[in-house]
Amino acid sequence: MSRHDEEGRMTGARTRPVTVTVTNYDEARFDERTCTRAGEIEGLALRPAVTWIDADGVHDTEMVQAIGEAVGIHPLTLEDIANTRQRPKIEDYRDYLYVAVRMLTPGDGEFHSEQVSLVLGKGYVVSFQEHPGDVFERIRERLRAGAGRLRSEGADYLFYALLDAIVDGYFSVIEAFGERIEAVEEEVVADPDRETLQAIYALKRSLVALRRSVWPLRDVVAELERGESPLIREPMLVYLRDVYDHTIEVAETVETYRDTMSGTLGVYLSSQSSRMNEIMKVLTIIATIFIPLTFIAGVYGMNFAYMPEIRHPWGYPAALASMAVVAAMMLLYFRKKGWI
Repeated sequence: MSRHDEEGRMTGARTRPVTVTVTNYDEARFDERTCTRAGEIEGLALRPAVTWIDADGVHDTEMVQAIGEAVGIHPLTLEDIANTRQRPKIEDYRDYLYVAVRMLTPGDGEFHSEQVSLVLGKGYVVSFQEHPGDVFERIRERLRAGAGRLRSEGADYLFYALLDAIVDGYFSVIEAFGERIEAVEEEVVADPDRETLQAIYALKRSLVALRRSVWPLRDVVAELERGESPLIREPMLVYLRDVYDHTIEVAETVETYRDTMSGTLGVYLSSQSSRMNEIMKVLTIIATIFIPLTFIAGVYGMNFAYMPEIRHPWGYPAALASMAVVAAMMLLYFRKKGWI
């Protein structure tokens, strides 16, 4: 995603109100409410069963503070949530786990990246994202329909489901990158030009940005998988292990794509060098042929009074014929040597 587009999205995000969706559920009950004012949060948070608080913006400090006070989030964590330039990380505050990750979605030629902060506490999960629109819609639908295990499990399972949805979103981005790389490879082989080189460098930059999001995420999930927090039950570790396998798969695919683009750049440079060599070969052959022709023209252009053939009636045609013969002999020689 370009810096201009990113700044445009951030500017638009700051001008809209933050919407917070509070969902309380268990196996038998489901309640979903939307809040737009900070004062509405406290009465809905931490009700019986599992509570999911989902905020679609972090620019409203009053709203973020209200959520923090409702569930007991440390002020330092709230600062990290508001700072959307965090590197993917995990922090254990004993009463809750704080995880900052990057959520990626395919875009027009690039990918959109935004920070998602997840807080797992006893009986609740809080998610903060920068903009409306996310990869959690399928989880919401499962909760509303009572499908799957979500309604019968605890907050740690919801936490796993949100993290798994974010990681699964990486595969959509990876697939889009794969299609773009294939198109560039075909262009490099068929008819490379300056725009092809720009496309290669754009892909390399995007892959570097993607790698910055993926590799720290691998460390975050690995720490969760170790099961050192009492907030994550032991049966959940096998699910987190599956998420870890997915992060490894994404990381390895990113590295493969980076190697592929390096190879593609090498092929492009080689093709351009080969093309330049062909041009220089043609120009050299032309210049070499004209060397003896220039010599003949120079000799007969000296205009000395007693030069032989100067006054011969066939002198001019003979000079031209000799030039043509010399050029033909040189072309035959070059062809015999395999130079043309």
